[in-house]
Amino acid sequence: MSMKKKKMLVPLNLQYFAEGQTLFELKQNLATIGQQLQKVEGELAQKAVDPNATMDEIQALQQSKADLKMRFEVIKEQHDALEAEQKAKFQQNKGIQAIEDPKQKVIKAKAELIRAAINKRPVSADVFQALGDNGTTGGDKFLPKTVSTEILSEPFVKNPLRDLSTYTQITNLEVPKIDFTLDDDDFIADTETAKELKATGSNVQFGRYKFKVFAGVSETVLNGTEANLVAKVEQALQSGVAAKEKKVAFATTPKTGEEHMSFYASGIKEVTGEDLYKAIKAAIADLHEDYRENAKIVMTYQDYSSIIETLANGNATLYTAQPEQILGKPVVFCDAAVYPIIGDFSYSHFNYDLNALYETDKDVKTGVQAFVVTAWFDHQIKLKSAFRIAKVTTTP
Repeated sequence: MSMKKKKMLVPLNLQYFAEGQTLFELKQNLATIGQQLQKVEGELAQKAVDPNATMDEIQALQQSKADLKMRFEVIKEQHDALEAEQKAKFQQNKGIQAIEDPKQKVIKAKAELIRAAINKRPVSADVFQALGDNGTTGGDKFLPKTVSTEILSEPFVKNPLRDLSTYTQITNLEVPKIDFTLDDDDFIADTETAKELKATGSNVQFGRYKFKVFAGVSETVLNGTEANLVAKVEQALQSGVAAKEKKVAFATTPKTGEEHMSFYASGIKEVTGEDLYKAIKAAIADLHEDYRENAKIVMTYQDYSSIIETLANGNATLYTAQPEQILGKPVVFCDAAVYPIIGDFSYSHFNYDLNALYETDKDVKTGVQAFVVTAWFDHQIKLKSAFRIAKVTTTP
């Protein structure tokens, strides 16, 4: 018995099959080929279990299935490429707001902000909106609030005071020196605190002290990827902010008018001992119990190592002990602390003004652009009586 063979589909010039078609046509073709493929797969499954089906019939269906599957994959590849291309064009035309990923949207907006500032062109409203600012600051002069907050609150270079001191970002901030009061002043058991409040008042007013941070941006970085540009600039600015905080807080010879910001120039009581270990112990004991309970020690690692070397005297066990076990209070290491500072660091308070300005400058010799942020801040030691400075007794 002779049977007519089904006409087999031959996959000739598959690229031409999908070339020059619109995305809508490609979607229609995908649906059509998909339906045909599904139908052939069903027929093949039926023939495979039919004892009367010949091998020629099964092979013809297998070939038809392979042909349709190959056509489907080619059309799908063309479809996906065209869809991605059109989506990219759409996002390019629509700008930042068309980006769906929130993180990518912020990165693109920050990069646009930096490039606009350096190239001295206006920042679009989409940039401010993506960064959480309504763009009503006038003339696009102010750094968007979210960017300035991140720069001021998330430094790359670590400032150990970040984990100890109080940080706020409030314009014209005024706070009480102590967190609570009673109906009479006799509840303050520490006489030094009572005298300090009487002499300086019960509130602290924060001022506005200007500083600038410069982030150098080379032409290759400026024209590179948005992620690298944003990371480079933010890292530099955040590092500068942290360095400035440490500089004013631990300055031994602060600038005129900034003496109150320094632990060493603001009038904190000094406690001495014949060596640094005894001086620190004496300073802890000299604190009133209200402050001693939450006290921490900020000192250089070199000073701590010298104490351990003296105390150990050949005993290796001290080298593996925790600093708190040795000195009696948690220790935070900071190379800027030329003399150990002991106290309740919640009474150390940094406040930034909400507004920050950005501008640019160019070094014509190197071609490096400087992205500059101008910010205002103040560091107030709300209660000097909450701190002590440990020093070694000077011998005549």
